Amino acid sequence: MTRGILVLNAGSSSIKFALYPAAPASDEDAAAYHGEIEGIGHALHLLVRDARRKSLADRAVRGPATHHRGLSALLEWLSAHAKSMDVAAAGHRVVHGGQNYAQPVRITPAVLRDLELLVPLAPLHQPHNLEAIRALAELHPGIVQVACFDTAFHAGQPGVAATFALPRALTEKGVRRYGFHGLSYEYIASILPAHLGPGADGKVVVAHLGNGASMCAMRNRRSIATTMGLSVLDGLVMGRRCGALDPGVVLYLIDCERMSAAQIAHLLYEESGLLGVSGISDDMRDLLKTDDPRAREAVALFVYRILRELGSLAAALGGLDALVFTGGIGEHSPEIRARVCEQAEWLGLALDAAANAAGGPRISRGDSRVSIWIFPTDEELVVARHTRALM
Repeated sequence: MTRGILVLNAGSSSIKFALYPAAPASDEDAAAYHGEIEGIGHALHLLVRDARRKSLADRAVRGPATHHRGLSALLEWLSAHAKSMDVAAAGHRVVHGGQNYAQPVRITPAVLRDLELLVPLAPLHQPHNLEAIRALAELHPGIVQVACFDTAFHAGQPGVAATFALPRALTEKGVRRYGFHGLSYEYIASILPAHLGPGADGKVVVAHLGNGASMCAMRNRRSIATTMGLSVLDGLVMGRRCGALDPGVVLYLIDCERMSAAQIAHLLYEESGLLGVSGISDDMRDLLKTDDPRAREAVALFVYRILRELGSLAAALGGLDALVFTGGIGEHSPEIRARVCEQAEWLGLALDAAANAAGGPRISRGDSRVSIWIFPTDEELVVARHTRALM
């Protein structure tokens, strides 16, 4: 029987998963199965597809709508239908690794306690990442579990890029910029040489644009600067998150609106961003379909913040050789890519409209000083590779 690696990305309402062979038969390194457990907190539903995207399961799951029950149903399905592959290890996407975890790590009770201390820094993600770890430990005692951190890719940034201008005592306690979407950036960095050749080690900005959005400046395929900070709130406008915000706004909300910390957190994480500005939707596809002026304003602000951060990251790099789009919006919205590139012509970007409409991968004209690309990301594969290395 082949040993398998189960990759899990657990959120508040769903768990995305993929099952990889522990020893891939070829360089292709593809998942044998992947899918999603939906409806956590409401009504569980299991979706499973094979490597060719053929649907293998699409059914309701009975019982309490918890991470534990969802993972139990997944393991039951794999035991019954993936009989040639035994789950020998699990790799988890964990959003925050804090100061202590700059590399993937095998999970022990001590590691789990450390990661629980970071919940206040990633309240939307960390609790659910850890819940899946605890549930799988109960369901599959003794299984090797590995945590792969979204912050790790940025851990080697220069100190000046990671430091807030706060008293040193706070910095020493870990109040600093960490950055996120690191598994996505790590994957993009790994494929750059195949497309950019020697230019892969140049001055590259990657825009991970989705419901959560950030950008990263790379040199020698290493993170030099990024738009997110201590938490996932900073930087770009996102689906429901505010992005960069004057701290004075929070003080105003406390003093004048008499809002509690919990109310402010809900406002900044759940009621802001594209949804807050438009009052219509947090989905870019919905906003691009309507002529409602509030939707147009939300889209314009989304693009404007990308442009501001692109200029900032180019300054941190001392120039720009390539711009890469990834993430749900970055990969699938020609209009957003076009708006960004056309308004950044001063940086040397010249967009090929036909290539952009066709989806790339290269979407810059031959005379563009900066090459422009679209690459789908694969965070699950990165987690699988790290888990394989630690088995």
